[in-house]
Amino acid sequence: MLISSQELLADAREGGYAVPHFNYWSRASLQAHIRVAEAVGRPVILGIAEAHSHKMTLEEGVVLGRYYGERASVPVVVHLDHGRNLENVRRGIDNGFTSVMIDASEEDYEVNVARTREVVDYAHAKGIQVEAEIGHVGDGSTYGAANDDTIYTAVDLAEQFVERTGADSLAVSIGTAHGAYSGTPQINFERLHELREGVGVPLVLHGGSSSGDENLARAAREGIAKINIFTDFMTAAFAAVKSVQPSTWWDLEAVGFDAMTALGLHYFEVFQHAAGTVAQTYGEGTTHE
Repeated sequence: MLISSQELLADAREGGYAVPHFNYWSRASLQAHIRVAEAVGRPVILGIAEAHSHKMTLEEGVVLGRYYGERASVPVVVHLDHGRNLENVRRGIDNGFTSVMIDASEEDYEVNVARTREVVDYAHAKGIQVEAEIGHVGDGSTYGAANDDTIYTAVDLAEQFVERTGADSLAVSIGTAHGAYSGTPQINFERLHELREGVGVPLVLHGGSSSGDENLARAAREGIAKINIFTDFMTAAFAAVKSVQPSTWWDLEAVGFDAMTALGLHYFEVFQHAAGTVAQTYGEGTTHE
């Protein structure tokens, strides 16, 4: 069933756990993520990033996401991840994403506010939830280096940002980065606690891949309501294929699929230790049309 992210993230924020956000880029990856969610009986957020539209267009992505999400036995959010182009975000809202992200975090603060406010006004008029970002989650390949462009989220600006934009959830920068790292990142949990106390909407952590189970479990317990994973799925599937060396394409797809499902199960356990019977909380009457 398809749902909005509003109640789902609010419950996670209060319950001290995080909802997994798994990126998909193909039908197989989408099916793997849904199979995992159904196996554990818990909701999942499935995201397709604007940056991956050269592999699967946003139109294709939302159609497939809605098709499988509507037929899933657990609640599913179909999310537009890292939307940067305003026209693409509007088109995503019109085409059926049940939540969207506008990411203007690399822009000047006032530009970020204005762009986010514009998306929020458009999305809320259609009943769609909006995630935004303040601070900037950099790239794992430059993490800790002189050219690292990571910008930690300032608490006072985050509070003002949510008030001025009306964003429903907020992606924050506390030490993770997109992509793979050469080592385990140092998470600023003190900043996370300050943000959790000061910001009145659910917090989102991007760059979850390679961040370490202990870091991610603690982040979920101490204030993060949604954690995004992408790179680890690609890495796990490729590693499994190299290890098994399947002899046919069918076998290759099956090996990659199994590796992604195993990793998905692992992350549900890491993120949702305190979740309880979450799927039962979002049953009849919560579908998104």
